[in-house]
Amino acid sequence: MIHISPTHLDQINTLAQRAYPGECCGLLVGRTEPDGSITVTRIVPSANVADPPGNDRFEVSPKVRFDLMRQLNGTEKTIVGHYHSHPDQAAEPSATDLSMAFEPDLIWLITAVTSRGAGQTQAWCLNRETGAVQTIVLKIGESA
Repeated sequence: MIHISPTHLDQINTLAQRAYPGECCGLLVGRTEPDGSITVTRIVPSANVADPPGNDRFEVSPKVRFDLMRQLNGTEKTIVGHYHSHPDQAAEPSATDLSMAFEPDLIWLITAVTSRGAGQTQAWCLNRETGAVQTIVLKIGESA
């Protein structure tokens, strides 16, 4: 299970709408709870530096990632996953997503977005080595 606050989800939805018809992306910071669930405590937006650019792929800026890793060093917080949007597509992993899933421990938060706004958001674990795609329960609440 992954816990996220409505505020963080609203921020992701806003970023998805701004990036449309392209994909937005960024990192999820948080902690793993004793029960194994994950709590998102912060989102860190990134420019989508995918090459070639398009509406079917994303890449978080390496600078954003490494700067964040340095900031988190020595704290109880870690990068627990990333988020991105799927313009005019379902909030489900695409074949491109699965091919780019190099870190099977990270959560993939995917938000569907259309010209009318952001829609459903779902959480996933992906493993490109095994081809496994697993839904993760997404709990939205203030306790996140």
